[in-house]
Amino acid sequence: MKTKGSKKTKVNIVTLGCSKNTVDSEVLLTQLKGNGIEATHESQKDDSNIVVINTCGFIDNAKQESIDTILRYVDAKQEGIIEKVYVTGCLSQRYKDSLEQEIPEVDSWFGTRDLSRLLKQLNANYKHELVGERILTNPSHFAYLKISEGCDRPCSFCAIPLMRGGHISRPIEELVKEAKNLAKNGTKELLLIAQDSTFYGLDLYKKRVLSDLLKNLSDVEGIDWIRLHYAFPTGFPLDVLDVMAERSNICNYLDIPLQHGSTKMLKIMKRGTTREKTTELIHTIREKIPDIAIRTTLIAGHPGETESEFKEMMNFVEQSRFDRLGVFPYSHEENTFSHTMKDDIPASVKNERVDAIMDLQQGISLENNQKRIGKTYKVLIDRKEGGQFIGRTEYDSPEVDNEVLIDAKDNYLRIGDFTMAKVTDAAEFDLIAQPV
Repeated sequence: MKTKGSKKTKVNIVTLGCSKNTVDSEVLLTQLKGNGIEATHESQKDDSNIVVINTCGFIDNAKQESIDTILRYVDAKQEGIIEKVYVTGCLSQRYKDSLEQEIPEVDSWFGTRDLSRLLKQLNANYKHELVGERILTNPSHFAYLKISEGCDRPCSFCAIPLMRGGHISRPIEELVKEAKNLAKNGTKELLLIAQDSTFYGLDLYKKRVLSDLLKNLSDVEGIDWIRLHYAFPTGFPLDVLDVMAERSNICNYLDIPLQHGSTKMLKIMKRGTTREKTTELIHTIREKIPDIAIRTTLIAGHPGETESEFKEMMNFVEQSRFDRLGVFPYSHEENTFSHTMKDDIPASVKNERVDAIMDLQQGISLENNQKRIGKTYKVLIDRKEGGQFIGRTEYDSPEVDNEVLIDAKDNYLRIGDFTMAKVTDAAEFDLIAQPV
């Protein structure tokens, strides 16, 4: 079928995967518009002649979603709805050669660090004067701030270094400039993200300077909340906790992926720590910041995880009583050290273990939430759904953590505003509250 003619280029960017990909798409969107090219993000209209798909290659489900999305737009190209399909991001970085052969209908493939090449393909130039500026794709009151790219850790199960390369920190001055631009455009909450945020600064400043970055960002006028994600536990810089305690706009929140609760499994995973050291770190964090919410992620079903090691992880979760927790079934990733081991745990067993951990965490979360009944919290309103306003406390990150539900019938609140609200009831992953 003949493709529809288009005098002017219009690009639709489709983003899959994590918040880091979201930031990359926002940078692409900003650069395209800075070049005078019409561009949208995940447009529902069929009025774009070019689609750029920013893919995820993290685990099996994410890879399949990326491939399905590529095939859907390839079909749209063959039907004449769009003219060009370009693919970028982690999946493209990792599997470009084989994907080119399997899906030849894609016009061009780009890796995670190919922004300039992608822009050139779209008849745009990389504009250095736009560094630190971003058009957000989520509500403007919160923004992800990517403080570094890549990772130098040797974790046995992880393919991220294969897709994102080695660790590169962004200079403090550049990040502060971006934070100021975001604040000027209405952003009140910064969510700091990286592959490994606690490694920040080692390449640029020859020492870990995450605490210095936090101080500088904390000084930016208009930023009410700063939230720290993806803090690697080994070598965790404890001075970060001092800054968190000292600065009121740094949330009492820490996302610290621990991956397992068995020393044997942590060794197999090459995490550079033990169960005992991890427990000691959690104790230190809670001692320094008693009111902190700790979020972690775990992996169930890694090669070598017997029923005994899994029970150790269950015991670890029960004893640690994390405020927030996510768990993934192990994904057997090519070219990782773990791939040299036999993936001998059936998918059904992996999923059973995931469900068992989440059932345990659900009970812990309910107990924690019920302790909040009768207390008043500062709540950031994210959206309105049906008859409810949906918000978050400082203890919760968007999309992955608990939410605060406020009846919209008797209360008028604005999206992106803070309100003080008293908790009247609690469920496993939600608080019900009333403005005061």
